[in-house]
Amino acid sequence: MGKIKLAITGCMGRMGQQLIKSANKDKSIKLVALTENRLFNKKIRGIRPELNTENTLSKANVIIDFTTPKCTFEVLKIAAKIKKKVVIGTTGFTKNEEDLIKKFSKKIPILKAGNMSLGINLLMYLTEITSASLGNNYLSKVFEVHHKHKKDHPSGTALMLGKGIAVGKNKDFYRMIGKKYFNKKNFPYGKKINFNSMRKGEIIGEHEVTFSSGKEVITLNHEAFDRTLYSEGALTAAKWLMKRKPGLYSMRNLLNFK
Repeated sequence: MGKIKLAITGCMGRMGQQLIKSANKDKSIKLVALTENRLFNKKIRGIRPELNTENTLSKANVIIDFTTPKCTFEVLKIAAKIKKKVVIGTTGFTKNEEDLIKKFSKKIPILKAGNMSLGINLLMYLTEITSASLGNNYLSKVFEVHHKHKKDHPSGTALMLGKGIAVGKNKDFYRMIGKKYFNKKNFPYGKKINFNSMRKGEIIGEHEVTFSSGKEVITLNHEAFDRTLYSEGALTAAKWLMKRKPGLYSMRNLLNFK
């Protein structure tokens, strides 16, 4: 099989830049298109960033998108029309937007993950198991820390972990969302899942899920030190998606977790 032709959207963003670096180190990937929400005169790795158009994205076999929900849907509309596979690392979608992504996945293969890290996806798996094992006598909460540049909160990963708690209890996640705190040193447990987000420095990502019965506390956590975790995970997702039929997939499918 020849090299996978890759398009990266949001190429001037933090993840876009990291994806370019990782893609250029991967011999099975050929970077063919870069896009942004405005035009740039300079070339990156010999490629001039363009707007999201059919002409630009048609050069690729698969598109990796770490942008904003608005941009992601712009990309999905084009990808669905020209039958291109899409890896989505964008976070901050509403429930209605999540449902819309499912509709697009009936036309094209989509792998969507709030976090592309193997460790985080294992953490979510463990969160589901722990939540199911402990039952309703234990309250839970989710804490996350990211760099000061990250705009959305709670992070997509924190919400993903919250969903893991809900799945473990066989409950609807959106009905279990509790209070969302920001930059609090401490925050309470609740009958629903409370979230606390901190933004400081250049921290790549820290996530913690805590369960408490009032008599004991169980803590599951993960800390990321290198952004290549996410870019290399996204490239692995792109390779895996190449052989898939239309549908909505996750890193859980890729890792073959039950």
